[in-house]
Amino acid sequence: MTAGAAALTLAAAAAACSEDAGRDTAPVSVADDAAERPFVLTGVRDVTEVAQLTGPDAVNDTAAVAVAGTDLGSMVNVGDRTYFAFGDTFGERDPDSYGGQGGFWRSNVMAFSTDDDASDGIAFDGWITDEVGLAAEIVPGLHEPDGTGEVTKIPTYGFAVDGAMYLYFMSVHHWGAPGEWDANYSALAKSTDDGQTWEVLDAPRWPGDSNFIQVATAHVAEDEVDHVYFWAIPAGRFGGVQLMKVPAAQETVEDPSSYRYFTGTDAEGRPVWSDDMNQAATIVDGTIGELSVMFNDYLDRWIMTYSDAGNAYVREGLTPWGPWGEPLELLNGAEHPGLYSPYLNPRYVEDGGRTVYFTLSLWGPYNVYLYRAELERAG
Repeated sequence: MTAGAAALTLAAAAAACSEDAGRDTAPVSVADDAAERPFVLTGVRDVTEVAQLTGPDAVNDTAAVAVAGTDLGSMVNVGDRTYFAFGDTFGERDPDSYGGQGGFWRSNVMAFSTDDDASDGIAFDGWITDEVGLAAEIVPGLHEPDGTGEVTKIPTYGFAVDGAMYLYFMSVHHWGAPGEWDANYSALAKSTDDGQTWEVLDAPRWPGDSNFIQVATAHVAEDEVDHVYFWAIPAGRFGGVQLMKVPAAQETVEDPSSYRYFTGTDAEGRPVWSDDMNQAATIVDGTIGELSVMFNDYLDRWIMTYSDAGNAYVREGLTPWGPWGEPLELLNGAEHPGLYSPYLNPRYVEDGGRTVYFTLSLWGPYNVYLYRAELERAG
């Protein structure tokens, strides 16, 4: 690993995280009548690019670890560290390259940071590296020809539980037209040594034609028991959001029978869960692209960010399963061509959550940027 802040063991980090500021673990709702309260998010303003995080001219010297082009950048907080999981990564790219192409291809790489001030960008302390100090492919993809097996393994989100860090990834079978791709399956990879090494788990796994291929995660306190919630979409950017949960312990996270799928609410508005994935209800309709969900203290609500039809949106949820308000435009694709993956992190907020920061991928330059936005609230 490259030089940086002193490493925490994941077990110690997990304990530190529970004492940290922020809402890495949020309540299911903030009141018994949460689902009956009005929406309060009325808009966003001052949406601004803060910094380029990866690639040429970025605030981080990513060329030193052979990261010339990459995307995604979902985040996992572990103690005082934030880990950034990137997708297909190229170490060599022609200056005129467009999109995901180049040499020295790795399916995924990971950086980490202890920088908790996003106002001037986020400085990476280091990367998970190989024996010569370059950004390592942490969960190797098979890199088989498109449509014949597994093209790549793409991390869609991560979370930390009980001294272990998990990456939820999709095995891509075929890249189709823009926004379309086929998956073999989705699964978990696990690290117990601060991301240095990863093991792909045999279970649980979700089939490639399911609605649980790409996810956003958050820790949720439910009846005083910590759960990991997964807001999930199918492969590609042409499906709606469904929801599942699992108790936040290694033995349950790794046990397929411990997962429960949201199927709707009962007459009193309480959530109903099933162990049958096929019974899962869609909680947000649309052609939802890579998404992110967190609890926002300023709104006293959940917020979800995602891309849809080339634009980026934010919407408000009264509970993790909704109701969800109407989408509000965060960024317009005409002004930011090829945008996708607006990822939030509860660590990167200001003014009690009024200002939120998010990473964003832009397809043309094929790199990751940091943006900020101010939420507008009624009342």
